[in-house]
Amino acid sequence: MWLLFAFIAVPMIEIALFIQVGGLIGIWWTLLIVVATALAGSALVRHQGLRELGNLQRSFSDLQDPTEPLANGAMILFAGALLLTPGFFTDILGLSLLVPAVRRAAFHWIKARIRFAKFERQPHHPASQRPSDTIIDGDFEEVPPEKRPTHPPSKWTRH
Repeated sequence: MWLLFAFIAVPMIEIALFIQVGGLIGIWWTLLIVVATALAGSALVRHQGLRELGNLQRSFSDLQDPTEPLANGAMILFAGALLLTPGFFTDILGLSLLVPAVRRAAFHWIKARIRFAKFERQPHHPASQRPSDTIIDGDFEEVPPEKRPTHPPSKWTRH
C-alpha cells in the first residue's frame, strides 16, 4: 500500500516543485538545474560505487561480513536512479543517499528491523576435493594445427 502511495505522491511533489521553482527562476534555469544534478550525481555515483565495490571485495578477501558494503552499494545504486529521475525531490533524496553518514544511519535502521543470516567461512576439508564417481559422456574433435589457438593450452586440450 505504501508503494502505491509513493507512486502517486512523488510525481505530485515533483510537479508542485517544478511549478514553484520554474515560477521563481524561470523554465530554462529550472531545466539546467535538473540536467546539472543528473550529470553531477552520475559522476558522484560512479566514484562512490567504485569505492564501495573495493570495500566489498576487501570484505570478501578478509572474510568479513559483507552486508554493510552490499547495502551501501544498493543505496548508491538507488541514489543514482533517483538522481537520473528528473525532479528536485528525487534529487534531494538521491544526494542525501550519497552522504556516507546518511547511508550508515539507514543501514543501521534497516539492520535493526531485518534479521540477517550468519556469515561464516566453511572449513576446508581436503576429502571434499575428491573426484566423484560420476561419468560424463561427451564428444570432441581434433582441431587442425592451422586453427589452433596461440595461447598456452589448458588442461582440457590435447597437446
